[in-house]
Amino acid sequence: MSPRPRRSYDQYCSAARALDAVGDRWTLLIVRELLAGPRRYTDLHADLPGVSTDVLASRLKDMEREGLTTRRRLPPPAAAYVYELTERGAGLLPVLEALGAWGAAELGERRPTDAVRAHWAALPLRRALPRAGAGEGTVEVRLEEGTFHVRAGDAEDGPVYGDGPAPGEPDARLTLDAGTCAAVCRGELGLRRAVREGRAGVTGEGTAAKALREP
Repeated sequence: MSPRPRRSYDQYCSAARALDAVGDRWTLLIVRELLAGPRRYTDLHADLPGVSTDVLASRLKDMEREGLTTRRRLPPPAAAYVYELTERGAGLLPVLEALGAWGAAELGERRPTDAVRAHWAALPLRRALPRAGAGEGTVEVRLEEGTFHVRAGDAEDGPVYGDGPAPGEPDARLTLDAGTCAAVCRGELGLRRAVREGRAGVTGEGTAAKALREP
């Protein structure tokens, strides 16, 4: 089967050209998931509730054709294929962060139909860390929905975040309840203020932990 023809706005405009590549539904959310590093198809499908298997497979093929992702086979004993971002795909991080900041006011209260994954808070919290003076290092975040770790600062040499505890000793461990996390993600509450008011707990002796504890 030949690949579907590339759809285009046919406009000589950088924004239109960008949307030619990433404007399809689900594409940027796939990028969000792959910012955590290589993911198997089954992992992507599990963390993108609502996407059909056909649409996910089609988007991944389109993204590979556009040079946003690559697919490679893991060595035994895993012997599974994983998808990962190329340098061009990883360059969409500031786009997603800006889009998330723009859309923060639309979060409101969580609706009964809304799916949630703990790591979906990674990018909003990554934006909040520099404002709290904790703009470098790895922060392990514990929410009611689960634990993930996020890397603040330079993101050119590895995943931006990951599921589960940090692989090594993090610069800070941050514990938030759902309401506090939502307020931080919406930009209504700063992390240092959350810690100061007892709405968030922070442990650790790294630079990030000390910054978050500053009055």
